[in-house]
Amino acid sequence: MSAFVRPAAGEDDPEVSGRYRPVTSQFAIAPPVSVVIPAMNEAENLPYVFKTLPDWIHEVVLVDGNSTDDTVRVARDLYPDVKVVEQRGKGKGDALITGFAACTGEIIVMVDADGSADGGEIVSYVSALVGGADFAKGSRFANGGGTDDMTLIRKLGNRVLCSIVNHKFGARYTDLCYGYNAFWKHCLDAIALDCAGFEVETLMNIRVVKAGLRVQEIPSHEFVRIHGASNLRAVRDGLRVLKVILHERGTRRARHPRQRLAIAPAANHGEVS
Repeated sequence: MSAFVRPAAGEDDPEVSGRYRPVTSQFAIAPPVSVVIPAMNEAENLPYVFKTLPDWIHEVVLVDGNSTDDTVRVARDLYPDVKVVEQRGKGKGDALITGFAACTGEIIVMVDADGSADGGEIVSYVSALVGGADFAKGSRFANGGGTDDMTLIRKLGNRVLCSIVNHKFGARYTDLCYGYNAFWKHCLDAIALDCAGFEVETLMNIRVVKAGLRVQEIPSHEFVRIHGASNLRAVRDGLRVLKVILHERGTRRARHPRQRLAIAPAANHGEVS
């Protein structure tokens, strides 16, 4: 993978406009970034989601899970160039796999459609990837992160499951069941996702470690869902996550050819696997 990083000059600079995509006044990237948003009946939340997305991203891929409201129309009104993909199966994992297959960018970012994620944080994820990570993993419990949306029972369950994964797979995660992540598209070949439900995030976190990919946690703040009710069920989905952990513990996977390298820690960031 290749990337060019340097302070961004003005948009009128022909060298920069032809090779670089400005992110901030101090930072620019060359790799195109695709944002995948799985959505089902999220028409009321999409305005908040799209409002926070940076204007330098390459494409937005909306995976519509057979919505019965105006999700698709609202998405197209907000972002005329949005790529809408119809989900044929069911579940968040199936939606994400469908969205990943439709991406044309070198970097893929996963963002929920409920308004709980701040698109402004994407620059931190991309910075980690351009800086040497294969997988940038959002964490609500890393220094600088936070959550307004987790009940005590969910926090406890997440902590227990995270500890199990760290112990069984040699990871050093501070958060496990969080859907705000980013990675180089080539990582999909190494982790070969094959589950349909909410447990897909846990599966990804386990398989990037088993594949020997370089992981960096990104502090992230999770806000409360703006409209509607979540389909997440703490006990049911917790048991599904535990099932994935136990299954993966008994399954060997080949390590990625490029072994993990040390990543120079950035502010509030750290390599965790």
